[in-house]
Amino acid sequence: MENRKNIDNLPQLTPEDFALVQSEHMIQDETFKTESVGFAKDAWRRFVRNRMSFVSFLILAFLILMSIVGPSLQPFGFNQQNVKEQLLVPKIPGLEKLGIADGTRTQIMSRANADKYKAEGILVKELGSEIVKQGKKETEMVTVKLDTYKEKKVPAGQYHLFGTDNLGRDLFVRLWRGARVSLILAAVVVFINTFIGLIIGSVMGYFGGVVDLIGYRIMEIISGIPTLILLIIIVSTFGQNIGVIILSFVLTGWVGTASLIRAQFYKYKGYEYVLASRTMGASDASLIFKHILPNAIGPIITSVSLAVPGVIMSESFLSYLGLGVQPPEPAVGNLLKEGQTVLLNYPHLLLFPALFICILMLCFNLMGNGLRDAFDPTMRGQ
Repeated sequence: MENRKNIDNLPQLTPEDFALVQSEHMIQDETFKTESVGFAKDAWRRFVRNRMSFVSFLILAFLILMSIVGPSLQPFGFNQQNVKEQLLVPKIPGLEKLGIADGTRTQIMSRANADKYKAEGILVKELGSEIVKQGKKETEMVTVKLDTYKEKKVPAGQYHLFGTDNLGRDLFVRLWRGARVSLILAAVVVFINTFIGLIIGSVMGYFGGVVDLIGYRIMEIISGIPTLILLIIIVSTFGQNIGVIILSFVLTGWVGTASLIRAQFYKYKGYEYVLASRTMGASDASLIFKHILPNAIGPIITSVSLAVPGVIMSESFLSYLGLGVQPPEPAVGNLLKEGQTVLLNYPHLLLFPALFICILMLCFNLMGNGLRDAFDPTMRGQ
């Protein structure tokens, strides 16, 4: 009864009490004004926000570009010899006026030789002198700075930016040519390893069971073989050419990628969307390549970026031992080996190849860390 009384007390409304609002306009949901962002674009944005990794990416792009165009920036061939211009020190336009990379080197000589070089215009500056006694004879030894380009009678206006080696070959041209060889070799090896590892890892992770058991045991056996020893044995047995070097890297290099892909398939193949696709009649190939594999693209890219410097370092080590790329074709390892023999007197022959490979390794690793964070779904929104 109390509820009935409450209803009777409500105001009585008639149709005239109501009015249409905005009857002349259609009311609808507003469209989103924000930009749609896919997975790849979102990963790129997060990668760019990582300043260290992005700077490393730019440096790597510059090094790769120089490996392509660098040898053509100097009017010398990578194997062009000029013994008269051997062991020249670096001379760089612009910096020479600041006393840096000006084509001079410091040397200790007798006063007579110093006066001779001074008369010829080769002696740039005397840095000091001392009297050296040899028995009863005293000789004045002078520390001087010599213009090696005038000493070798190099034509005016000719520059060797990184100097020359003991055969008079331009180190700038040889370094970028060697970088090109090392980068191409690493790219081919990583591509083949990734392709093989992708196929084997996908099959093992998707089908599991006996297939996975047999494949994993084979991978354990291969991964237990010392890689460096295997490389040396293969190269020593079958020769020292590019094909054999690539083969020696591929024999064991695919195992890491296969193991990574296998783990990714075990992670994703039980997800609901995969089970729903299988229920709807999707084939095994469709499930592997359209539904599961795209989710593993992030770890694959990260693995590739970290594998490239490893191959370059291994190839450089083989070349340093004399088992890698053979002369006259330059490689970074060959340049390091040649520079090590004259390190004390001509350190520039070792400095530039060592600096190149250090920067390359550091940038690849920093970029790989950035890619790992960018493609990691748990890092999204950070």
